[in-house]
Amino acid sequence: MGVPAFFRWLSRKYPSVIVNCVEQKPVDINGTRVPINSSEPNPNGVEFDNLYLDMNGIIHPCTHPEDRPAPKNEDEMMVAIFECIDRMFSIVRPRKLLYMAIDGVAPRAKMNQQRSRRFRASKETWEKIQEVKRIRAELLLKGAVLPPEKPKEEHFDSNCITPGTPFMARLSECLHYYIHERLNNDPGWKGIKIENTVILSDANVPGEGEHKIMDYIRKQRSQPDHDPNTQHCLCGADADLIMLGLATHEPNFTIIREEFKPNKPRPCHEMKDCIGGSQSEHETPADHSISSETEYIFVRLNVLREYLEKELQMPNLPFKYEFDRGYLTDSGEVNLERVQMIMLELGKAEDEIFKTRQHKELQFKAREKAKKKRSDGFNEYRPNWNLVQNTQFAPQAVGQRKVVVNARQEAFNIRTAGMHIEGKKTALEMMFRPAGSAASTDNPSHGQKRKHEEDDDSEDDQAHDEVRLWEDGFKDRYYESKFDVGPNQMEFRHAVALHYVRGLCWVLRYYYQGCASWKWYFPYHYAPFASDFCNIAGLSTEFETDTKPFRPLEQLMGVFPAASSKHVPEPWANLMSDPESPIIDFYPEDFKIDLNGKKFAWQGVALLPFVDENRLFKALEPYYGKLSPAEKRRNIRGDDRLYVSDKNDGYDLLKNLYIQKVEMEAECAVSINGMRGTVLLSDVCVENGGANLGIAGHRMLGHHVPQNQSGYGNVPPPTNLDRRDNYGNRSGK
Repeated sequence: MGVPAFFRWLSRKYPSVIVNCVEQKPVDINGTRVPINSSEPNPNGVEFDNLYLDMNGIIHPCTHPEDRPAPKNEDEMMVAIFECIDRMFSIVRPRKLLYMAIDGVAPRAKMNQQRSRRFRASKETWEKIQEVKRIRAELLLKGAVLPPEKPKEEHFDSNCITPGTPFMARLSECLHYYIHERLNNDPGWKGIKIENTVILSDANVPGEGEHKIMDYIRKQRSQPDHDPNTQHCLCGADADLIMLGLATHEPNFTIIREEFKPNKPRPCHEMKDCIGGSQSEHETPADHSISSETEYIFVRLNVLREYLEKELQMPNLPFKYEFDRGYLTDSGEVNLERVQMIMLELGKAEDEIFKTRQHKELQFKAREKAKKKRSDGFNEYRPNWNLVQNTQFAPQAVGQRKVVVNARQEAFNIRTAGMHIEGKKTALEMMFRPAGSAASTDNPSHGQKRKHEEDDDSEDDQAHDEVRLWEDGFKDRYYESKFDVGPNQMEFRHAVALHYVRGLCWVLRYYYQGCASWKWYFPYHYAPFASDFCNIAGLSTEFETDTKPFRPLEQLMGVFPAASSKHVPEPWANLMSDPESPIIDFYPEDFKIDLNGKKFAWQGVALLPFVDENRLFKALEPYYGKLSPAEKRRNIRGDDRLYVSDKNDGYDLLKNLYIQKVEMEAECAVSINGMRGTVLLSDVCVENGGANLGIAGHRMLGHHVPQNQSGYGNVPPPTNLDRRDNYGNRSGK
């Protein structure tokens, strides 16, 4: 869950929190590439114990990158993911644990956001395809030479990075192989002194990746023999990871993420500006000039915590400050009586806040307008070197100066070029205009008055805001526009506020304790005003405790648009497009995006219908029997998988469980290198065996194993690490 521009603000306000990563690079010796030995001491001066990877932050940029050419096929995607994990491992060099967490089925409150994102992505993809067709048709009409269209099968649908899809199942298999291969061959993974343990939580395990990681940390932190000096390192770019790290109260918590580089250059030009021209011979290909290796930084939360402590201190108060007088929240629980006092005072100042915000925004626009006017006036009188670039008066390099042979002729040529430059520009544009088309009035001829540009930034660049929060009566306009209710329905306003308060309590508990309820969600698209938060002191903050998450294929039906039905089992996909389907209203082909006072579409609110899970399950019930065996496997609620090397202290312990033929469903308590929990034996274990290769590009990993054969080595029997929720229920099959 990202917070726009939060990290940029944080890094500017507290720059000492950020430290550049020291990274050793592989070297070439006599044509042989020598990889980094991650068993050596960490060059960053910190020996980390645990590395946690929020895998979705790795999967997305590796499968559809924005700064380099996309992988040609799925094999290249898998190899790119492996290489990214290798790089993270070589930078951090964890000595005890590597935890890889892929987003599983999320709670309903989060599923609604995922549904909005995927419907938006599908809508934007369709609009982009239509825009490309339109631009190609216009350029072909002008006689431009265009490259051939890409085959449709090359398009990668990023919506497939969702629990339950065949892609995620193949990714899990490839990561299973990758872990075996690294435990066999990488010194940093299998070294004698490196007691590494690996946990893979794939997409079949319910929960978002970062929250599965936090659930693990909280449980280990509650163990009696937990080491408080454990060095944690979490890889991810989401802003909420900073809040989650602070909420653990671990003294040594670091986040590793990509270095933010603003104003990155973009290749070529925007699609809408394409004129069908060929690339200049002097230009460097986009993939070479734009793409550069990503640098990583450490975000030190222990330093940030010191900053926050100083910020929250209140010296020189006129009264005695009692630190323990009363908390607003305590370990994820909210005291609504105290919160109500703050909300009432905030509601009184609400009107003035909106007016002040509008006043500042108008002042900012006025300054920008004046700045633009000054800039345009300066550019009007700037020397135009294009007029002299082919004359003897053009700027020349030192040592290559040429004398002016005929100064009078050169001056005449420059004046002539300046007089006719507008005419030449218009003539060139006329040549590209299709025959019979109307003359353009966008560029008036010389001597005509220009259109007024004073109004350009008043209405055109700002969405129409019918609520007008800075004017009297904004509350009535807001509820009538957004909720379609009259000004006298005060009970409705209070009901929305109560639902919103429960949502705040749910989110706080989600970050501190885990998922309070898998089925709760905020049933509206818009939030209430602060002044509506009255009578919330007695509101119950308890949630249903016996709820369960959707199964992976069920949540696909809850978040996917009909355009992504290829990732859904065929018997179920018809329900997304059949006009007679009982749930066809869940999958609108088009929907409204309310800008809600914002400027860009991505900032707006997607007005999608909420999914009624009872109707959904009832519609799916007749089709469960038609699922294939592979689809049934993708639809289970899985467990984390635990891997240990033969040098690990827990190897013999786990091996003996197999020798003793413990029942597969029996929960066995284990303690491995300070890590406690219960395990279930895996039904796919091969003692001292390797994993089958799942990709054709395995040779790029550096170790050759024949395809479709087992690579044997010192790989222990993998086991499933049991995950329990807050109520003691195992997230099992």
